[in-house]
Amino acid sequence: MKYNLHTHTRFSDGSSEPERYIEEALREGFSVLGFSDHSPVPFENSFALKEKNLPMYCRVIRELQKKYASPSSEEKALEILLGVEIDFIPGMTMPFEELRKKYQFDYTIGSVHLVRDGNRDRLWFIDGPDISVYDDGIQSIFRGDGRIAVTAYYKQLREMISLHKPDIIGHLDKVKMYNRGRYFNETDPWYVGLIDETLDLIAASGTVVEVNTRGLYKKRAETFFPGPDVLKKILKMNIPVTISSDAHKPEELSKMFEDAVSTLKQLGFRSQRVLTGGRWQDVIL
Repeated sequence: MKYNLHTHTRFSDGSSEPERYIEEALREGFSVLGFSDHSPVPFENSFALKEKNLPMYCRVIRELQKKYASPSSEEKALEILLGVEIDFIPGMTMPFEELRKKYQFDYTIGSVHLVRDGNRDRLWFIDGPDISVYDDGIQSIFRGDGRIAVTAYYKQLREMISLHKPDIIGHLDKVKMYNRGRYFNETDPWYVGLIDETLDLIAASGTVVEVNTRGLYKKRAETFFPGPDVLKKILKMNIPVTISSDAHKPEELSKMFEDAVSTLKQLGFRSQRVLTGGRWQDVIL
C-alpha cells in the first residue's frame, strides 16, 4: 500500500491546488492520500492557513474525497483523508480538540516549529529555508546555549503530547535540522535523556510517530526525522511509525519512500501504521 498523510497545498505553504496532488498520487499508484495543511496561528505569517479559509479547505477536500471514492470506469479509486498539521505554541494556539470537533478532521498531526521562550512571546523558528533564522533564535532568545534551546523544544513537544494527544507526531527530532554538530551532539547524555523522556510519553499515549523524509530530500538534514538511533528505540518500545514525505509539491509525494522503507527494514521494522477505512491498521513494509 502506497500512501502519504503529510501533504501541504496552496491553502498553506504548498505549491498547488489539492487536485494536482491527487492526480500525481493516482499516477504513482497511491491507495491513500491525506491532506494536512498548517493550522492557523495568531500572528501574520506566510505558511499557515488563514482561519477564514479553514471552512473552504475542509469543503474542498471533502468534495474531492467523494469524487475520487466513486471514480469513472477509467479511473482508480483513491481514499482521500482530511487532516491538519497543528502547530503547538503554549498559550497561543487553539486547543487540538476544539479544531477536531469544529471541522471533523479525519486525523491530526501535532508539530512544533516555533519554540516559545517560557511565558514570553519570543519565538524560535526552527524550520524554513534560511539557517540564519535558526542561528539567530538560539543566539538572541537562548543566549547561544544549544542545550537550553533544545530542552525548551522537547519540553514543548511533551506538553503538546500530554495536553492534546495528536494522532501523529510530526518530524519528532526536527530541532536537529540546522544544528550540523554546532550547538549539540545527538549522543550527549542530556540529549539522549530528552529523547528517552519524550519516547516514554509517546509510548504511553499510543501516538504514531512519522518517519519524515523531507529533511533528507531537501538536503537540510543528514538523516530522516527521526534519525536511526531514535528509530531503534522506537522499535524496541513498540511505538508505531508511518512514513510521510511532508510534500509541498505534487512531485514530492513519495520522495525517498523507498529509502525510508529500506532503512526501517534494516533496523528491524516489519510494518507501518496506516489510517484507512476509518481505522488505524498495520501494513507490511
